[in-house]
Amino acid sequence: MKKLISISIVLLLSVVLMHSCKKDKGDPPLLPPANSMTIDFSNFESGKKGDNSISIPKGTQNSNWEFAAGAALLFKAVIYTTLAVPVYAFQVATEQKAVYVENSTWQWTGNATLLNVTYNARLTGQITASNVVWKMYITKEGTGGFADFLWFEGTSALDGKSGQWKLYESQQNPVEIVRIDWTVAGTSIGSVKYTYTKAGNPFANSSIEYGLTTGTLNAYYTIYYYNAQYEQFFDMNVLWSTTQHNGRVKCQKFFGTTDFYCWDGNYLNVTCQ
Repeated sequence: MKKLISISIVLLLSVVLMHSCKKDKGDPPLLPPANSMTIDFSNFESGKKGDNSISIPKGTQNSNWEFAAGAALLFKAVIYTTLAVPVYAFQVATEQKAVYVENSTWQWTGNATLLNVTYNARLTGQITASNVVWKMYITKEGTGGFADFLWFEGTSALDGKSGQWKLYESQQNPVEIVRIDWTVAGTSIGSVKYTYTKAGNPFANSSIEYGLTTGTLNAYYTIYYYNAQYEQFFDMNVLWSTTQHNGRVKCQKFFGTTDFYCWDGNYLNVTCQ
């Protein structure tokens, strides 16, 4: 009888301990949205209007849209070239199931393939008293490969509504190149801001903020960037409709006035209403 009681006690303690361990782990942190690293540039890609290809006749006056597009696509070039691998790897890793590691830290792993090169991504998220600390390590397979390079890191609020990323240029030159500040509004991204932080060139400290609003022109950019042609920084405000594709741009240093300059749904210059 005593033997049976002892076995029962041992089993009961085992169940209690297992439950306690599981409880101590808690739940994984809220992942930052995959698009916390991306800005929508689709309305400013030459020859495109959303998903529909359009043709702008030669000589047509579309300078207002073209000016806004030129500034926006400077930032796109940074993200879609230098940082294409870490941004895509993050999206792939966050689609996987989280595994608890230790010390309030969870891990997501996944493989991303770009241009026939495979990258192994390992994202960690450590829950602290004030925020979640994120680190993304990437291993490149094959020729010129490298292991566990910390390509970006950042923090996010415990409620998952805001955060910041710091992205490094490359394994060969691991200096910070872009800082990304992001917020969530409701269930979608509220704003994403890129700041070019790499020192040593005129473009340093240039920034672009993207967000959505409830107005007719429901998307915006706030841009501060170095214009190489004019050899000075420009402040720009851009508003446009994500459905109708018309919009407006304001830049006092370029236009010589604080007025907005507009384009219609075919990107052609029109008088602002």
